[in-house]
Amino acid sequence: MIDMHTHILYGVDDGPKEVADTMAMLEQAQQQKITHIISTSHASHPQYNVTATTVTAQLAELQALAQQFDIKLHRGQEVRIQPNIVDLYNNGELLTLADSRYLLLELPSSNVPQYTKAIIYDLLEVGIIPIIAHPERNKGIAEKPERLEKLIRLGAMSQVTAGSLSGHFGKSVQKTALDLVSLNLVQTYGSDAHNVTTRPSLFNEGLDVLEKKKMADAVDMLLENNEQIIANKPMLLWEPLEAKKKKWWAIFS
Repeated sequence: MIDMHTHILYGVDDGPKEVADTMAMLEQAQQQKITHIISTSHASHPQYNVTATTVTAQLAELQALAQQFDIKLHRGQEVRIQPNIVDLYNNGELLTLADSRYLLLELPSSNVPQYTKAIIYDLLEVGIIPIIAHPERNKGIAEKPERLEKLIRLGAMSQVTAGSLSGHFGKSVQKTALDLVSLNLVQTYGSDAHNVTTRPSLFNEGLDVLEKKKMADAVDMLLENNEQIIANKPMLLWEPLEAKKKKWWAIFS
């Protein structure tokens, strides 16, 4: 299985502090039957800006260590949305996921900026498909899921987090995550793991919750789309339901 959102690099952002911590994360990922990890350290974040050069250099160091756990590492970043994001990409300062056409895009946790639609359009214009990271943890989207629906219909995609589905971030976030999946507003799946204690992988735990909710079709779609990222191929997409009508679970009836 492929984990397309992790903070595996040590000493660069709010992920692991030492190489031993990274090793522990790799061991945990192996236990979760993860075979590929895309490293997505924060970029253009108010607190962290892990450059493409830093990502490339440290991954070269960690690749041999990851092989001990039968895991292959891939380049990537979790890029905070900002007005000049396309310029940064064109200048070679931003990394897509596994050097594909997909870019992991992070919104502020409190809102959906007014210029988000324009940024998504501009990224699509240069051939990049933005994947919105953990929309279930965005206050604006939690209040009005139709905000995410509009972005998906524009051409963006989104990624739900394992810990959100498993309840690690609380019942409210878990409900929002399940609602977004049921509305066909989520296309990819990642752990967003930062360590093995307070922000562990929980990759399988999140999938188990979807299985228990009789959403096995969603599990298959999410895992297949993660593979499509690595292969740089088109994803399996379902027509988004109209969020404001709250047709929960309709696609499985």
